[in-house]
Amino acid sequence: MSLGRMMQGFITVIVGVSLIPTVADTISTATGGNVTGSAASILELTTLFFALGIMVAGIGIAVGGLADIGLI
Repeated sequence: MSLGRMMQGFITVIVGVSLIPTVADTISTATGGNVTGSAASILELTTLFFALGIMVAGIGIAVGGLADIGLI
């Protein structure tokens, strides 16, 4: 059971990291249009927040797996 949760964490990170270039390309396409000011700044931060979300999800799942086996 705990090994499964650890694997889920690693798979989440791998899939998320492989999707980061796609998200970055989409964001650069969107900012190439008529987006200015604070909207452009927030839009450029989307890739960062996506990466942070993937990292937090993977770590959370892995920590849950470690807690299941009593290491944390």
